[in-house]
Amino acid sequence: MPEARRFYGRSVVKGVAKGEVLFSSHRISFLGGVDPKSGTVVDPSLDIFGKCVAGKILVFDGGKGSTVGSYVIYQLKLHGKHPRAMIVRKADTIVAVGAIIAEIPMIEMDLNLNGGETVLVNATEGFVEIC
Repeated sequence: MPEARRFYGRSVVKGVAKGEVLFSSHRISFLGGVDPKSGTVVDPSLDIFGKCVAGKILVFDGGKGSTVGSYVIYQLKLHGKHPRAMIVRKADTIVAVGAIIAEIPMIEMDLNLNGGETVLVNATEGFVEIC
C-alpha cells in the first residue's frame, strides 16, 4: 500500500475532512457562480461548470466578486450542499469569512491536483494528505 503524501499550508479555518477533490484552476464568485440550494456550479466560464461542490474537497485559486459570496457559502451549509473542506491558493476575505461562518475547514496552499483524488484536509494542524 503506497504511503500518503503530506503537504503543509496555512490553516485558515480549523477542522478535519476527507473526500474527493473537485479542482478548479479559476477564482470563483460564489454569488451567481454557485447555486446555494443545489451546490451546482452555474457559472459557465468556470472549468467546473455543472459540477456539484457538495461533499467534495473544493480546491481553487480563491474567491472573487461580491462580499455576499460569504453568505452564499453559508447558505450552502444550511442546505447541506457545502464542500467538506476548501483548499485555496490565496485566502481572500470573501471565501475566508464564508468558511468561518459555515464552519468549513479551509487551508491556504498552492497544491496542484487533477481532481478525483481522495485527500485528507487537516486544517487544524495545517496539512493535506493525498491518500
